Amino acid sequence: MSMQTGRRVGVAFVGMGGAVATTAIAGIEMIKSGSNRLDGLPLAGVPVAGMADYKDLVFGGWDLNDDDLASAATGHGVLTAQDIENGAQVLKGIKPWPAVGSAKFCKNIEGANRIVAKDHREAVSVIANDLRRFKAESNLDEVVVINLASTERWPNLADPTLNSTAAFEKGLDSSDESISPAMLYAYAAIKSGVPYANFTPSVAADVPALLELAKEMNVPVAGKDGKTGQTMMKTVLAPALKARALHVDGWFSTNILGNRDGLALNDKDSLQSKLNTKGTVLDSILGYPVEDHLVHIHYYRPRGDDKEAWDNIDVSGFMGQRMQIKVNFLCKDSILAAPLVIEIARVLELAKQRGDGGVQEQLSSFFKAPMVKNGHGPEHDFGKQQTMLLEWLGAH
Repeated sequence: MSMQTGRRVGVAFVGMGGAVATTAIAGIEMIKSGSNRLDGLPLAGVPVAGMADYKDLVFGGWDLNDDDLASAATGHGVLTAQDIENGAQVLKGIKPWPAVGSAKFCKNIEGANRIVAKDHREAVSVIANDLRRFKAESNLDEVVVINLASTERWPNLADPTLNSTAAFEKGLDSSDESISPAMLYAYAAIKSGVPYANFTPSVAADVPALLELAKEMNVPVAGKDGKTGQTMMKTVLAPALKARALHVDGWFSTNILGNRDGLALNDKDSLQSKLNTKGTVLDSILGYPVEDHLVHIHYYRPRGDDKEAWDNIDVSGFMGQRMQIKVNFLCKDSILAAPLVIEIARVLELAKQRGDGGVQEQLSSFFKAPMVKNGHGPEHDFGKQQTMLLEWLGAH
């Protein structure tokens, strides 16, 4: 466990009623009510001075669906009604705040629990007010925002509005269509001095306009796209194949999942955002392009949150002899993701305490497309990422 700080840290989720957020909240509530099960929490055994304790986390957030969190969690099928009774009954009394939504950026997810704002600027001020109210009403020392909303389509990154803070500010005033809901939350958080992480493949704090703002205001930001299952395995296996000089001739990856993430990805524009973040890790680790690297994601409703990731790897070894490796990871998507989100929140809050603003590269092991500080390529090798995190924490 962390060294006790007694600091109360609020975690505000965008997409609070989703499978990952409800699982994270339920898990922490179970710890608060006496469970000592800390499995799956990567930093549970790492003593770090000043880092908030799991029991000192408080949750709030936005969602387009206004179901109470117990109903939302039961609907996702990750947790049973018995799990919720077993220490997480508090979910029954929590409802999400109204959220910003856009059918233009995310077609398959609808909801009536919407922020009614006449323009982008007003939406931002509603979000900032929510954060101020959350901090005051819950008597918090700090708040962190984490984006867990459904994947948005990829914007036009060349749009001038997204490329400088001044242009972005003008775009807020004119409700510029290139500014997505994810960017509105990121901007509102950064401008409020609140650390922000993007656990989705959507483009948010990684546009130059917001990177510039985060650096200028010295606010910690991190992202993007949580690295939980298949890509995590890739970034563990690829360095070993490289170290053994086994040449990767092809890597065929397929996924089936049936939760709300899968439904959002059933829209081709949202799917492309996901493929954009999953596709680059191998070449970077191996040092050569894998020409036949195919990644497929299929929405398959019967599986719900039980995702199946299947990989076939073709390699060549000594004297050109060909071999194959098969990996079949039957995982519970939210059970892998939820603890990572909790650790990201704790590390971001610690970065804020330390006065370490801008991109938090030490969180790279948690992301498929890690944001970097100075424009160099991201580190994807899982072992190196882990070392980077432990060194930053001062635990290595």
